[in-house]
Amino acid sequence: MGISRRGFVTGVAGLGLSPVIVPRRARADQGPIRIGLLTVKTGPLASGGIDMERALVMFLKDRDNMLSGRKVELMTADTAGVPATARTKAQEMVEKNNVHCLIGPLAAFEALAIDDYLRQTQTPTLSVAAAEDMTQRHPNPWFVRATSTSSQCAHPLGEYAAKELKYKKIITIADDIAYGQEMVAGFQRTFEDNGGEVIQRLFPPLTVPDYGSYVGQLKKADAIFLGFAGSNGFRFLRQFVEFGLKDKMQVIGGMTALDEAVLRNMGDEALGIVTTCWYSAELDAKPNQVFAPAFRKEFSYDPGFYAASTYVNGAVLEAAIKAVNGNVEDKPALMAALRATNVDTVRGPVKFDDLGNVVGNVYLRKVTRKDGRLVNSVFKTYPDVSQFWTYGKEAFLANPVYSRDFPPAKHLEP
Repeated sequence: MGISRRGFVTGVAGLGLSPVIVPRRARADQGPIRIGLLTVKTGPLASGGIDMERALVMFLKDRDNMLSGRKVELMTADTAGVPATARTKAQEMVEKNNVHCLIGPLAAFEALAIDDYLRQTQTPTLSVAAAEDMTQRHPNPWFVRATSTSSQCAHPLGEYAAKELKYKKIITIADDIAYGQEMVAGFQRTFEDNGGEVIQRLFPPLTVPDYGSYVGQLKKADAIFLGFAGSNGFRFLRQFVEFGLKDKMQVIGGMTALDEAVLRNMGDEALGIVTTCWYSAELDAKPNQVFAPAFRKEFSYDPGFYAASTYVNGAVLEAAIKAVNGNVEDKPALMAALRATNVDTVRGPVKFDDLGNVVGNVYLRKVTRKDGRLVNSVFKTYPDVSQFWTYGKEAFLANPVYSRDFPPAKHLEP
């Protein structure tokens, strides 16, 4: 599915610009399209960051490194999951490598670190990071997010845990970063709005060497919600099982807690765990029927959140570049085309709201075994989920951004 001319013109107008009709002529003489990928290749987030690069390389290779008749050059930078490094690498990409657009970064705190720079340089950016306010109270006009905000997938799981799983009391634990805090807040809000109580919240540092002290202080509850990124979900669950808690408390998780990137290293302790995400390698979306088997053949494991994120962004970028007939030098037109995109991807259909955030399907998954490997089997789909869930845009934005402080934790036990 492409971008309609009406949608493209509307998107341009949304940026306060006049519609630009680009002549249909070959643009090879303008040189290659330069794409900068900001990812994480070292540290606790590296497993996901490496998958981001692998999938984007695969996307471009499938197209002979050509988009809209122009050669593509991909440049990758390792941000190491450090905000200051993310900003330095973004500056290098824009000022030294003269990229036409950026894809990434991975982490919410990295996106927040480069927010003002993207505005200053007017650099079209297709984000993987879930930093909520960049598409909410302080929207960045040079930023689109085709994955989700931190809480966008947690909202339906919170409702499901209360209404369908009938959990009454839940513990949450997540990395002490914007992504973890925002995800927990969204889950807590819908869980408690539907009659549940979050009785304990724990936020270990992102690089904590051991989870034993956190596992040892868990209170009695129906379930625990994991809001980890990278390999931390695997590390926590391993110690959770070692403490003998797997049979005493149910485990559910957010988008990346049991991502395919780490699921391949796990065993039967993961079976039956329910998680929420906008993607699963098991999806029957037509583009995914090609992507997932090809990725598995190439790397011997299934693609997950991180791999799918850049493959989805590749599809969005491709559609936008076609809409401007390859003229990526016209940054306002390219940005308008990105926001007007309505395209089928490996995650299902993707379109954007007026603030640049995706409106798309969210899936509930359960870990099962298939052909000898662990997979996230989809058992429920929430179609066209907005970043505002069912609260409505104006009512949602009237509240503070999700954090450790909002919504307030009213049911914590001493």
